[in-house]
Amino acid sequence: MRSTRRRRVLRALAPRTLRGRLSLVALTTAALLITALTVVFNTVMERHLRHQADDELRARATAVATTVDTRGPRVRVLETANDQLLDTNVWIYAGKRLLEKPPAASAGSPLTRTAGRIATRGAPDCATVHAEGQRSLRLCARPVPGGDATATVVTALDLTPYQSSADTLLLGSLILDAAMLVCAYVLTRLAVGRALRPVRTMTDQATQWGAVASAERFSTGRGPAELARLGTSLDALLDRIRAVLRHEQQLTGELSHELRTPLARIVAELDWWRSRPRSAAETRATHEAIDEAARSMRTICDTLLRDARENAADASTASGMADVASVLRHMTQRLGAPARVKAVVAADDAGLEAGVTPAFLERVVSPLLANAVRYARSTVTMTGRRTPGGVAIDITDDGPGVPEAFVGELFQPGRRADPGDGHHGAGLGLPLARRLARSAGGEVSYDAGHAPGARFTVTLPAG
Repeated sequence: MRSTRRRRVLRALAPRTLRGRLSLVALTTAALLITALTVVFNTVMERHLRHQADDELRARATAVATTVDTRGPRVRVLETANDQLLDTNVWIYAGKRLLEKPPAASAGSPLTRTAGRIATRGAPDCATVHAEGQRSLRLCARPVPGGDATATVVTALDLTPYQSSADTLLLGSLILDAAMLVCAYVLTRLAVGRALRPVRTMTDQATQWGAVASAERFSTGRGPAELARLGTSLDALLDRIRAVLRHEQQLTGELSHELRTPLARIVAELDWWRSRPRSAAETRATHEAIDEAARSMRTICDTLLRDARENAADASTASGMADVASVLRHMTQRLGAPARVKAVVAADDAGLEAGVTPAFLERVVSPLLANAVRYARSTVTMTGRRTPGGVAIDITDDGPGVPEAFVGELFQPGRRADPGDGHHGAGLGLPLARRLARSAGGEVSYDAGHAPGARFTVTLPAG
């Protein structure tokens, strides 16, 4: 229970923004590094100050040793002009016997006992004694070279100035550490905020552009590589959003346009039937007309919805290129043409590329190829050629061609030249092909001057 509560508290205290989290990580890392450096620095400085104190004690012991005479059988302390200065905090031993001590130090004091202990070791040695009043003293022993007699000089030094210097260094380093941490935190927040500013801008732009299907792009080739990759990903996402919006608008418009005619026919038949009493034959004819219009509406809906599903992924023409000859040959291999009809690809230019995806190119050409195969007598020819700034694909058949009276209605949705030809299409193939081509900056046109047969031309941007 406590661990759960603790996790909740930590989660509540944790920054909620990426900027805050990165700043906290940087601050924690800097704090650990600065703490380690501070500990190392103060440890080194403390040792350095202690070595300075020891050097001063050895220098004083050397000076005092010049007043000790060990040439005879007994150790003698010579009197000098600076005797009072040299005797300050100085103990002189002859072996284990104390010869002189500071006037303020008693024989049983901790300082005297420590001085006697390090003097009897017979070698240079130092020790620290903590006296009353939280004061520390440093003692160092130095044997006096000489003749038969053995003497040792022990000097003491108050470490208060050195400890004060160490404390001042520690306090200064702590203040400096705090200032550095504050500066590091502020600079990190500024740097992270500046680095994340393009991300925030891109997020706002993605929301705005996605809502209005804008043609703006994120990937400009400038900035860090991470932002460039993010821009590329957002561009792909926006392309999908634009494709979905475009298909939604197109599907809504086409449904509205195509259903208007059969609905008008149903309304007209009902109005005519209600205008006056009708015979059984007239009523039956009205029912048949309404049934035919309803079936036409269902066919239109099925065709448009199926086309929308099949082309949802293909309608995005961004970042696509298609080898025209390869796509056309692939379509002829999958074509279920009658045995009497032969489909021929005359696009032999291996470098001819259209600036759309292969699937998109197939969706544009398929309705034209299907119509050509349906009405051709023996041969359908598809030819790819270059045009200024683009490519063109001619789909030619040797059939009867398009009736001259129907040429004006050829690309109108739901219109068919001969509804009784046994083909159960909804008259939407050519309009959909033109609509897809125009969405990619191209066009689908009919060559009324071509004879015999019919020739349709698809123009698309070059790859």
